[in-house]
Amino acid sequence: MSCISGVPYIVKPGDTLVSIARRQWSDASRWREIKKSDGYPFTEDDVRHLQLGQEICLKNTDELKPPSSNNGFTDSRNAPSGNNGFTDSRNAPSGNNGFTDIVSRQTYEAIFPRRHSIYTYESLVAAVQKYPNFSSEGTLVQRKREVAAFLANIAHETSSLHYVEEIKQQNWPKYCKPNNTYPCIPGRTYQGRGPLQLSWNYNYGAVGTALGVDLLSNPDLVKTNGDISFQTALWFWMTPQSPKPSSHAVMSGGWQPSVEDWNRGRTPGFGMTVNIINGGRECSIPTTPQVSNRVNFYQRFTQMLGVDMGENIYCDRMAHY
Repeated sequence: MSCISGVPYIVKPGDTLVSIARRQWSDASRWREIKKSDGYPFTEDDVRHLQLGQEICLKNTDELKPPSSNNGFTDSRNAPSGNNGFTDSRNAPSGNNGFTDIVSRQTYEAIFPRRHSIYTYESLVAAVQKYPNFSSEGTLVQRKREVAAFLANIAHETSSLHYVEEIKQQNWPKYCKPNNTYPCIPGRTYQGRGPLQLSWNYNYGAVGTALGVDLLSNPDLVKTNGDISFQTALWFWMTPQSPKPSSHAVMSGGWQPSVEDWNRGRTPGFGMTVNIINGGRECSIPTTPQVSNRVNFYQRFTQMLGVDMGENIYCDRMAHY
């Protein structure tokens, strides 16, 4: 469907209505001026269901500002026009300096002193350059909390970046589900790998498409290539997967809970990121040791970054998706 009125725009990885409004008009509060392709305005419930590839409409008078300068992820050297807005960092603008202002090399090394050799500071910074909305939206407090939340979750998933893949090898063959778009490749397994333990064939396929890398055929790249490894984690963090919002939108203030979310206890804060990442096992039940571990990391990292934890740090009263 084409826009009934206005300039069409296709939602890219990491996009929220708030980030698009900020990019177009330097005013995040104007997100309500963005229309659906049928000409109707977005409701707060619609915002929660914004999806990659969705067509939205800006005003006819708008000059579309490309997301490649501050958003997205596809190699522009050989990509077709529908390339999801990624630019090769070697030729891209300087991108996000906010992350390095918040987490210096010294801070990173203090947080992860026994990390695996692939998890270098340089690889993380390079990944952030690909997703420059990360840690650059919202107030300074929100930006620091987002960084702390991301680092806390990857610390929990990998024992402080010690592990590069799931250690229970007996589980490896289980991570395959029939999928016409991203089928399992014979001889390959899709167990958890990388900082956020990317799992399942459909996730390897989706993030591989976003990165321009065939991760279905080469899943081990997530545990051997530090740049790709961190990029998969940031893809998962930045990309909404309906009906879930992205963790980035939650921590940066771009996600507004619907009435249904409020009724189900889903409110902005660190606990919501846990719900997004592993809510089926860790949320809507009495607080598990896993959640306590995540919260302990979050508390430590927010203290190191000089910010409080904010509200809603647990998810025991949140309905999972």
